[in-house]
Amino acid sequence: MTVMAERASSQLSVDMFERIAEFAEREDETVRFEFIDGRIGLKKVTNGNHNTITMWLIRQCMRARPESDLNPLQGLKVEAYRKGRARPDGVLAPVDHFVGQGEWADPRGVLMAVEITSYDSDTHKRDRVEKPRAYAEAGFPVYLVIDRDNLSILVHSDPDLEDGYRDIHVVRLGGKVTLPDPVGIELDTEELKQYVD
Repeated sequence: MTVMAERASSQLSVDMFERIAEFAEREDETVRFEFIDGRIGLKKVTNGNHNTITMWLIRQCMRARPESDLNPLQGLKVEAYRKGRARPDGVLAPVDHFVGQGEWADPRGVLMAVEITSYDSDTHKRDRVEKPRAYAEAGFPVYLVIDRDNLSILVHSDPDLEDGYRDIHVVRLGGKVTLPDPVGIELDTEELKQYVD
């Protein structure tokens, strides 16, 4: 992003961002924008392994939490005062939780947000710095990162508006990890090792 584009996005209202994002998606269905920390970010098109991990996690959640859906498409209002907009790779919430909420849903009632790292230069800042803060401010009880770069699973919990997530548990890819309440799912991540590019 150029310096001029960064300045423009730092002054951008949430309403204007939503109009830009809606227009971009109508013009090109592979384009997805996010608005976090006052800046527009591009959510890159995923590859087959990324999508396979998403589907694996959906199946795990369906088995363990049939009363919940892991939605890979829902946009959310995030950050303090709901001034940001994010598109997690997955959002765990009760079945039908997002009915009638539109493209950018209120985060109340969300049990977990999920991100699967991409192989791009922005993934560290976006998935490991900005989103944990934004998701903690929005009050998501659990933030799960499947970190393909570092071959690990990061489970963020105990969100605090000021401090972000107070507990971050790291497990090497291939190990077992328990997602804390209110999620309460144990994942055996051995299968995921084959989906690392």
